[in-house]
Amino acid sequence: MSARSQELEVTAHAIRVLLADDQELVRRGFAALLASEPGIEVVGEVGDGAQAIAETRRTRPDVVLMDIRMPRMDGLEATRAICGDARLGAIKVLVLTTFALDEYIYEALRAGASGFLLKDTPPQLLIEAITAAAAGNVLISPTVTKRLVADFVRRPVIRPGDPGPLDVLSHREREVLVEVARGKTNAEIGRALGMSPLTAKTHVSRILGKMNARDRAQLVIIGYETRLVSPGE
Repeated sequence: MSARSQELEVTAHAIRVLLADDQELVRRGFAALLASEPGIEVVGEVGDGAQAIAETRRTRPDVVLMDIRMPRMDGLEATRAICGDARLGAIKVLVLTTFALDEYIYEALRAGASGFLLKDTPPQLLIEAITAAAAGNVLISPTVTKRLVADFVRRPVIRPGDPGPLDVLSHREREVLVEVARGKTNAEIGRALGMSPLTAKTHVSRILGKMNARDRAQLVIIGYETRLVSPGE
């Protein structure tokens, strides 16, 4: 069984996706692509950030595919509102945009997005990203990741809240955090560290609590900010 099939089993239902993009043709294209994919259901389409927030609250999707540049309210503000609402805590936002600008990447992740992909991303990678986000993992396009990691080393990044020092983590939890920051799934962490995926998941949950992080995307940021992980490792 593939990793993607295993993740779909974990969700125990079709992954419900809300599309937010101000270009109708783009929305229709993504809707058609996702509708043909087993295990994914498109629950709505909206054209701006304000509508994205309203429809997220109404339909309670598993994943919101969020464009950045939209009228009335942009995708970053909408992402911040969705991820900052405790009632929507289980909903993941995947930012999908034409513009690979560094500030967009940082602000999207700081706002709580679980991933950042470009609109020219191959369809299979988009499907994998949606599946990963629904399963609580992080997927950022390889091109974006290289620039993101390099820039984390060059400049300090202020993350929301105060997750506390790394000394609150045990040695084993630090090892797990390193693997999370490298973008690995629970199964991959288990293979790397000689533990079961369930044990890896338990460690990740404890780290999230100790570091006051909303999801794995914030753990990736923490891993690089604290220099626990360095580019090229």
